[in-house]
Amino acid sequence: MVDNALSPHGGRLVERFTAAERVPDLTRLPALPIRDQIARECLGIAYGFFSPLEGFLGQADVRSVAEEMRLANGYVWSIPIVFDLSQEELQRLNIKEGKTLLLLYQGRPYATLQVEEVFSYSKESLARSVYGTTDEKHPGVRRTYAYKDWFLGGKISLLAPVAVNSPFRPFWYPPKELRAEIARRGWKRVVAHQTRNVPHTGHEWLMKGAYFAANADGILVSAVIGEKRTGDYIDEAIVLTHDRLRQAGYFREEIHLTSILLWDMRYAGPREAVFHALVRKNLGCTHHMFGRDHAGVGTYYSPYAAHEVFATLPDLGIQPVLAREWYYCPACGGIASEELCGHQEQAQQFSGTLIRGILQDGVKPPRLIFRPEVFDVVMDCAEQYGFSSPFVSERYLRDRSPVFSVASREVAPRTRAD
Repeated sequence: MVDNALSPHGGRLVERFTAAERVPDLTRLPALPIRDQIARECLGIAYGFFSPLEGFLGQADVRSVAEEMRLANGYVWSIPIVFDLSQEELQRLNIKEGKTLLLLYQGRPYATLQVEEVFSYSKESLARSVYGTTDEKHPGVRRTYAYKDWFLGGKISLLAPVAVNSPFRPFWYPPKELRAEIARRGWKRVVAHQTRNVPHTGHEWLMKGAYFAANADGILVSAVIGEKRTGDYIDEAIVLTHDRLRQAGYFREEIHLTSILLWDMRYAGPREAVFHALVRKNLGCTHHMFGRDHAGVGTYYSPYAAHEVFATLPDLGIQPVLAREWYYCPACGGIASEELCGHQEQAQQFSGTLIRGILQDGVKPPRLIFRPEVFDVVMDCAEQYGFSSPFVSERYLRDRSPVFSVASREVAPRTRAD
């Protein structure tokens, strides 16, 4: 099954919202509160980020994705999107195939799930297939083992669009909106840059290198916003610093756009690289840049495992741009790529520990490592959003403002100014 590179995965963009005249009597539906991960995945499905998925996977699709990296209908898909619940919840709500379930989030009606299948699946087998390991030190394996014992397959529908909160709203581009924006800009070739970090100059040159490699008209920065751990960069700093690169002129206004993706990283290495490519394909991108150790963690995957996987997927429908390492070379006197530079024995890598130490010290670093405008935004975000730190703390996890809120059915028209 081969799609045009600019078409959504599966040939059409999914949208799953309940029309006003079809809202069920919510008081008659069994209601189940859901956690943050499930709420974000409902958004991914409903807005079409996860096209062609219309809901949470049933058993045949879970098995096919785990074992073959394809949905049962043959389309490439690499990460199982599942809805788990406990035996107690199953019995208390009398959940059966054919029933409709009301999903509650932030204490409010959020979505409905049409239960098509109730099934169990070996979590150990799922972890081994998706992550290549059953080691609980792997964060994706740990997430899988934390699933409850039963799964529901079925279509979901959001009861209303969500309200995306400041400062994220200007960067919220669901696929339908982003495709319209790409068309408005006249972009024909768009390369995606996946990120969950504040950008140093190595990241900047990864984007610039991918732009030239793809012969692109535009770069889409797609910042992953999801579950946070202490020590991660705060979400606000990630998004606002990437946008600042454009504002400060390191990218021309007409070739650079920052957006957000609500997703909890699985750190699944090559499989997650494929998932990222499919999501950005749905956003309208024609190319996706993949660097060293994309979506990896520890030593579970080889440094360029995410490069190798694409050779096995000729029907992906988006072109991978496979980038090697960028670093500071004192002999070259600037940023260099291992594909071009002959002084690799002198290479000075962009150490995450070094960058974090610079930010924690609050001393402006050399601009060859960190753009001063980016540094200023990081410091501003630390004070405004991070309770004096650009890194996630227990207080940030407890007291931060939500990225989005469950809204009423009447949502004010979106403007770029708010």
